[in-house]
Amino acid sequence: MVELIKAPLLDAVPHGFAGRRGGVSGGIYAGLNVGLGSEDDPDAIVRNRDLARDAVLPGAALVTVRQVHSARAETVTAPFAMDARPEADAIVTDRPGLLLGILTADCVPVLFADPAAGVVGAAHAGWKGAIGGVTDATLAAMEALGAARARIVAAIGPCIGRASYEVTDDFAHRFEEQDAGNARFFSAGKPGHLQFDIGGYVAARLAAAGVVRVAVLDEDTYSQPDRFFSYRRACHRGEPGYGRQMSMIGLPA
Repeated sequence: MVELIKAPLLDAVPHGFAGRRGGVSGGIYAGLNVGLGSEDDPDAIVRNRDLARDAVLPGAALVTVRQVHSARAETVTAPFAMDARPEADAIVTDRPGLLLGILTADCVPVLFADPAAGVVGAAHAGWKGAIGGVTDATLAAMEALGAARARIVAAIGPCIGRASYEVTDDFAHRFEEQDAGNARFFSAGKPGHLQFDIGGYVAARLAAAGVVRVAVLDEDTYSQPDRFFSYRRACHRGEPGYGRQMSMIGLPA
């Protein structure tokens, strides 16, 4: 069975944050690995993507992009061929029958909806995309389709937690140079290092952009190896690869 985490704020639309439970992959990718860029068995990856889709919106066309840690949002009107996926880190649509999917393995997945307008979105916010404004780009793209920022609700899914995300002082300075108030997302760690609350940072960006209802699911990908894939955990273990999980939202046909 595919484990889906849902956010009550998004109950009006089909959605779910999938982890690694369920699926057909084995070895270091055991479970529901949906990462096309991984070294997992390609047939297993395709089967896992189908299982994830059917757990949220059976029969829908799953739409994903080539994620490059950018702040670019792509507006989708029809499915992309696998070899024609655009480079972007957010997707929005107003078309029924499409299921938007964002892949993560520690980065922050964000799902958005304005049910009254029939517009949904999904964003992948790694630290580069987060500081670059990928969530702001998602909101702007949704508004271009008729969504109203005051109506948009958002949910932040499983991502690396503050206790697991050690960064350098220089890393933190990037955020503090953008806004001195960002210092609150960093807490003391070992000498020369800090602990970064990236989920909290993304939530604050959404609030500052005018999204008044934001749910933070507070699930740490790094510390739950039985439930989630984690890039940083795989690196610390010296593993040769890592799986990805998918967060999905769509409009029923």
